[in-house]
Amino acid sequence: MQPVNQARLQIHFCVLLWGFTAILGKLITLPALPLVWWRMLLVVAALLLMPRVWRGLRAMPARLIWAYAGIGVLVSLHWLTFYAAIKLSNASVGATCIALGPVFLAFIEPWIAKRRFDPRELLIGVAVVPGVVMVVGGVPHDMRLGIAVGVLSALFVAFFGSLNKRLVEHGDPLTVTFIELGTGTVFLTLLAPFIPHAGPAFMLPGAHDALLLLVLAFGCTLLPFTLALVALRHMSAFGTQMVTNLEPVYAIVLAIVLLGEQRELDGWFYAGVAVILAAVFMHPLLNRRARSTRQPELLGTAESHSMVD
Repeated sequence: MQPVNQARLQIHFCVLLWGFTAILGKLITLPALPLVWWRMLLVVAALLLMPRVWRGLRAMPARLIWAYAGIGVLVSLHWLTFYAAIKLSNASVGATCIALGPVFLAFIEPWIAKRRFDPRELLIGVAVVPGVVMVVGGVPHDMRLGIAVGVLSALFVAFFGSLNKRLVEHGDPLTVTFIELGTGTVFLTLLAPFIPHAGPAFMLPGAHDALLLLVLAFGCTLLPFTLALVALRHMSAFGTQMVTNLEPVYAIVLAIVLLGEQRELDGWFYAGVAVILAAVFMHPLLNRRARSTRQPELLGTAESHSMVD
């Protein structure tokens, strides 16, 4: 199997796992800050036990460690705003906002990756606007703050995805995961006193929350986060985010089945979701003709992001 095709399969598997993160975020009763703090801490604690991580740290230049640490701050802010959006609205709304990631990536990735701006990606950004308007009109007024926070989360996705793509080939994926999530844990610990009403980052979970946090940390974070970094070597940030936009589909279906959220949202919301997803999925169609006239693009060196939701 060609590396690009294998990378696509890996990303699709990651997105399937990420589809559960919004559901778990709603089921876990902890506030957003301690939820994210525990999610990151559990992964970091597991990685500390792996000799491969320590070998990777010793071999990595200090300048590169600091670069990954900075990305880790963006990852923590993305997850914090993502789960805050879910707490302020619901799992379906929080997941849908992440579909706006390609809109921001259309502008941010060319700037960070130092590649030419693609007007087709701007077209996708323009096409997604009516869907956003419909989504906002399809949720109760008390959930609209959740949409605003969710849009901010999508912006953080675009930044940390593009930066990860630029640096992804310079470090072992598990070591990079350790640095980014370790830095994110420390950052949230320091940030907590400055967030009104957030409380301390450390909040001991009950038995129910602890079990769900373990599933979230290892099944929906460590495994897909590391696989996404590996796949990112062969895909662009924008291309990766396009696949990641299946996450709202999985999350909404799961939210309907497990949480009954269809009772909270009207038809305008789901129509808006359809418009957003149709817009972002135009990307491979727009690129098909271009790919047929040139050698297939090797997307692993010159993204994203990657990822992570």
